[in-house]
Amino acid sequence: MRTGSTPARRLRQQPWHPAEQVRRQLGSSVRRMFNDPGKGEAPIMPAGDALFAPDTPIRMVHADVTSMMVGGIAALLLQMLHPHALQGVLDHSDFRQDLDGRLRRTARFIAVTTYGPAVEAERVIGQVNAIHRHVNGTLPDGTPYSATDPATLAWVHLAEAWSFLHAYVALVRPDMPGAEQDEYYRQFATIARRLGADPVPESRGEAAELMVAMRPALGATAITREVANTVLAHRGDSIGALAQPVLARSAVDLLPPFARPLLGLQSSGLPAIGTRLATRVLGGTIRWALRPA
Repeated sequence: MRTGSTPARRLRQQPWHPAEQVRRQLGSSVRRMFNDPGKGEAPIMPAGDALFAPDTPIRMVHADVTSMMVGGIAALLLQMLHPHALQGVLDHSDFRQDLDGRLRRTARFIAVTTYGPAVEAERVIGQVNAIHRHVNGTLPDGTPYSATDPATLAWVHLAEAWSFLHAYVALVRPDMPGAEQDEYYRQFATIARRLGADPVPESRGEAAELMVAMRPALGATAITREVANTVLAHRGDSIGALAQPVLARSAVDLLPPFARPLLGLQSSGLPAIGTRLATRVLGGTIRWALRPA
């Protein structure tokens, strides 16, 4: 039998094959969601001198695009329950007009600090700290707030770490060992401390305790619920517009039970099974689109 002439081999050698064209086009659309070519941005490639070693929990969790998008939406919803964090966004950003840009910048920060060279990770951390020093003001009741407040930063970090990990476990790897989940918190804590957050959880148990301890500082108003609805109703460009309803529903189902009533949201209940299945299918499709040719 002649080797190299099988249909499977010929298909692999023909990048113009319709399936390969679809894969490349979809992959390009996904990459554009996280990188702005107009600013010269390109995907972050793993560096040999990154802050975290290859194949460690933080790099595995942050590598899955779909679970990170679901976790990112859930994190935003949780973060806005802290009045200081929400007011800082309302006073010092144009997120309503540029939600895609805000999400892209956050995703890029996570990519650089997780996979980029250590010196570049330290540089972008310094940039964020410099920005935070100018984010301050007062709440409607006159209470002062500052983006450098360690407790506020602690909640912002906890919302992200909890949401990213829970989305990954729920949608990608339900059998992720507990020790690896704890290691994820320990690794992510190194970034949080560089940003000034305190206290910072280093395990699932500490994260659960901090979630309870910070509950008295949380709350929601009509503005909070309006912002939540803005985030959930947002439709991005390209594939994001098609995937957003599924991602948003999955994010709401992911929230801890205490958060949904505060935000005026409800779990989808039994249909959540269908939502999770649809999200897993979407995740598999995106992983296929982003794989090397």
